[in-house]
Amino acid sequence: MNKHEKQLSALKRIEGQVRGIQKMIEKDEYCVDILTQIQAVRGALVRVEELVLERHLQICVKEAMLCVSDAEREEKIHEVLEIVKRARK
Repeated sequence: MNKHEKQLSALKRIEGQVRGIQKMIEKDEYCVDILTQIQAVRGALVRVEELVLERHLQICVKEAMLCVSDAEREEKIHEVLEIVKRARK
């Protein structure tokens, strides 16, 4: 089983949603309906992002905090802080 099975499943659904948006645009459907679908995709991507971050914290960061050097622990902390900073932009 893939370690990111939930994320992959969600991304496949998102891929289908994006294709649906493309078709809506090709058919010149109502702009508000297209925007609603785009917002749904953005929300779904945020949820995938949260799942990946949670997994990183639970596995990679937790492991680094328990057993490795101070330098590696600091590196993991720095990684997480950078991710949070980028997400706020």
